[in-house]
Amino acid sequence: MDERLKKIVDETDNIVFFGGAGVSTESNVPDFRSKDGLYNAQEKYGYRPETMLSHSFYEKHTKTFFEYYKENLIHTEAKPNDAHKALAKLEKMGKMKAVVTQNIDGLHQAAGSKNVFELHGTVHKNHCTKCGKFFDLDYIMNEDNCKSSIPYCPCGGIIKPDVVLYEEALDDLTVNGAVQAIRNADVMIVGGSSLVVYPAAGLINYFKGSHLVLINRSPTPYDSMADLVINNTPIGQVLKLDD
Repeated sequence: MDERLKKIVDETDNIVFFGGAGVSTESNVPDFRSKDGLYNAQEKYGYRPETMLSHSFYEKHTKTFFEYYKENLIHTEAKPNDAHKALAKLEKMGKMKAVVTQNIDGLHQAAGSKNVFELHGTVHKNHCTKCGKFFDLDYIMNEDNCKSSIPYCPCGGIIKPDVVLYEEALDDLTVNGAVQAIRNADVMIVGGSSLVVYPAAGLINYFKGSHLVLINRSPTPYDSMADLVINNTPIGQVLKLDD
């Protein structure tokens, strides 16, 4: 772990972590907002990712939505990286009280983190829009359960992923839990987020603790507020704990 960060971590048992796409890119989960992601979506589908991942697009172009969603947002081969593992270990040590994430890949839980607030939902939960039954990721990825890439429940209803699409509201319980954890924390570590996607990025304003740490490849709008800013270093390298 970065020595400056280690000093802060060693002195507290009340940390909350807020993470964005940059946490998972080291697990080879691409950021669809990157230049490559935007270009590839436009070239193949003729739409921007934000358009295809909107509620209205899901309603009107369900087949294309699922084709893009399955190809670009599902990464079953991805494994937790050093950042995910370090956060889970800090929780086990009693230091990390909560992980708040904008990611939907479930890698924090796969690494062992228990108290995780998934602001944008998760690919691992899916529900039938007709009867409400829940299904796991394997079910919707199994083409035997799909027609033209669209997953169907045995009752005949379309199965929708429990991810928050553009034009949809964040889950109140999740947001309230995240806000409470951030408000109560002494140290907040923000990692892999440019802090420009709202309303999630605005949660940083609830932090009233003693140390704000920002770890990101590039500067963020909140750098001037932070006690420690770490740029240009992979987050896994920054957070990695000694075995």
